[in-house]
Amino acid sequence: MKFDNNLVVIGAGSAGLIASLIAATVKARVALVESGAMGGDCLNTGCVPSKTLIASAKAAHVLSHGEHYGLKNVAGEVDFAKVMARVRNAVATIAPKDSMARYEDLGVRCIAGHATVVDGHTVDVGATRLTGRRIVVAAGAEPFVPPIPGIDDVDILTSDNIWDLDELPGRLAVLGGGPIGCELAQAFGRLGSQVALIDMEDRLLPREDPDASAVIEAVLAEEGVEILTGHRATRIDSGAVTLDTADESGKRVAFDRVLVAVGRRARSTGFGLEDLGVETNRDGTLVVNGALRTTAPTIYACGDVIGPYQFTHMASHQAWYASVNALISPFYRFRCDYSCVPWATYTDPEVARVGLSAEDAAAQGIDHEVTTHPLDDVDRAITEGRTEGFVKVVSKGDRVLGATVVAPNAGEMIGEFVTAMRAGLGLKKIFGTIHVYPTYLEANKLAAGAWRRRHAPDKLLDWVGKVHGIMRSLP
Repeated sequence: MKFDNNLVVIGAGSAGLIASLIAATVKARVALVESGAMGGDCLNTGCVPSKTLIASAKAAHVLSHGEHYGLKNVAGEVDFAKVMARVRNAVATIAPKDSMARYEDLGVRCIAGHATVVDGHTVDVGATRLTGRRIVVAAGAEPFVPPIPGIDDVDILTSDNIWDLDELPGRLAVLGGGPIGCELAQAFGRLGSQVALIDMEDRLLPREDPDASAVIEAVLAEEGVEILTGHRATRIDSGAVTLDTADESGKRVAFDRVLVAVGRRARSTGFGLEDLGVETNRDGTLVVNGALRTTAPTIYACGDVIGPYQFTHMASHQAWYASVNALISPFYRFRCDYSCVPWATYTDPEVARVGLSAEDAAAQGIDHEVTTHPLDDVDRAITEGRTEGFVKVVSKGDRVLGATVVAPNAGEMIGEFVTAMRAGLGLKKIFGTIHVYPTYLEANKLAAGAWRRRHAPDKLLDWVGKVHGIMRSLP
């Protein structure tokens, strides 16, 4: 049988776009199917709009704290409709990069419509039938809405529809203390909402280092966000969330709008895979092997639909493996590499992480040590009055096993540790590298220096001291 395409890709988010581009770049014939907006969640409802909103919220926060910088009578009135117009403008400005027109010019056939996988080589899009030697599923994920009593009767907000707002909620209840919940809770609080941040875990950002969670919780609380960790939502009515804790029940938190940000669930059903018997994990993600092939021999997958990391950069990383393996199978396969995965949460300060935390290393029985350098000993942080945070490095000997950075631009700073881990560069190399002064990045070198001092050759230094004493008597 001769197929029309080498690849048929389902989903034009970060993973699908990259998978299609790779195939077209190596002169394969590829068809890309998207039922919604090109660019997927990252462009339309995720990274781009949220970071634009966060930037406006940060500007509002700085203006409201002018006295901190020696400025009197500085104020900024938030025009929320214009803030949201700015958000939409940012999306519209970036959208051409992900457009059908651009990808058609790059050699990708783009089809708008709902894909139905008929078999391992066939995809129907309305009346159009596509055949491909291999299929790559990059259908992404969507907000998970928990089955809390009453929630179906409330007009909830999620990370998908919150961008339709033009009026600032006076009181905003946020369910979920993970990255999305923390970022948006802080942003809306800075823009003027009265925010309550609710999570059943005992701390915010439970995947992060506990010290990082503590910094973010303290900052949000200082900014006026009501932190309700250890609280489980038992009912949502029009205007209030009912909460239970280990010690009490029936606490009610009033709201004008409620944002549900408890996580995202893979879009793995609704387009035919279940009819083919393609297996899923308990969390709904597709089961894949190391080459990112599903349990159907000719169907591969990448991005949020497979996890385990729901990040744009991870979707792009997986897309390379899925597309290349799909194109060259059965002659060779590359195993997807998860050995060095960084991420960042864009609160202010940001929290960035790569590799193992101290808790991870201990749980895995790995001999390790932890070196921490606080931001209040970093000159650039002092000059900007942003001393909340730290650099924490987990190492075994000289080798970096992981790092956590809490700083205003931690997402940029973590890159040095990512490179070090990827290239096999140890803390000695970081310490011996010239860092521009004064920068936040210098905190990485200071942390490496703290590790180096702890491993100083004391006996050799004692001997060198004696030699210097002798040399003082020489001409």
